[in-house]
Amino acid sequence: MANRRAVVTGASSGIGQATVRALRARGWGVVGVARREDRLAALAAETGASAIACDLTNPDAVAALVDELEASGPVHALVQVAGGARGTDRVENASTDDWQWMYDANVLSSQRLVAGLLPLLRRAAAADGHADTLFVTSTAAQVAYAGGGGYNAAKAAQAMLVHALRLELNGEPIRVAEVAPGMVHTEEFTLNRLGGDAVAAESVYADVEAPLRAEDVADVIAYALDAPGHVNLDLITMRPVAQSANHLLARGPLRVRPVG
Repeated sequence: MANRRAVVTGASSGIGQATVRALRARGWGVVGVARREDRLAALAAETGASAIACDLTNPDAVAALVDELEASGPVHALVQVAGGARGTDRVENASTDDWQWMYDANVLSSQRLVAGLLPLLRRAAAADGHADTLFVTSTAAQVAYAGGGGYNAAKAAQAMLVHALRLELNGEPIRVAEVAPGMVHTEEFTLNRLGGDAVAAESVYADVEAPLRAEDVADVIAYALDAPGHVNLDLITMRPVAQSANHLLARGPLRVRPVG
């Protein structure tokens, strides 16, 4: 994939950062995008990726990002990881500001990137056979849970954006893929959701055998992008074995039941 270049958002931590590493290891050219310039610079120095600092909730910043990408070379894949959750309040008690941020960070940012980068992706697909868009949503987009209303709503809206985009691009050699992870233990997602309460954040994962890691999701993303160009992985739902559903999580060691 030495001649293919991917734009990976949310690249300063977690799944986005792991995806930059995974794609670089497979020979992709990668542009990591995130708000935190210092973290991006460190990742670029480590991996050889390029880096562009950008706040995806700012339309002017996204327009500048698109201009910089267009000037620096072709774009064969958009990997939209950036997003996040804030709060675990009931719907009746929720912060409207938190809900507004989640919608902007997960949904409107995705729309801005699609609108800005589709011309570049079309150009790359015309020259090289196909291009890719891949969005990291969540199992929260599929099943609601108490205390998750704002995040459920934002991720469900993002998933619908992905589904509509796939229909709208029918007939073009541009794949539209969605990866929907369940429980992933990363350094920041739950910590940010719980307002920086490190003890509460770690308790979410307490006694869960082998939650998903950012690297697990990144491996799936890289596989989807490296699949033959005529193969589209519409939706990949992935969970740790200990999590059979959003509401059904085993704590403690996984053990085979006695036979007989």
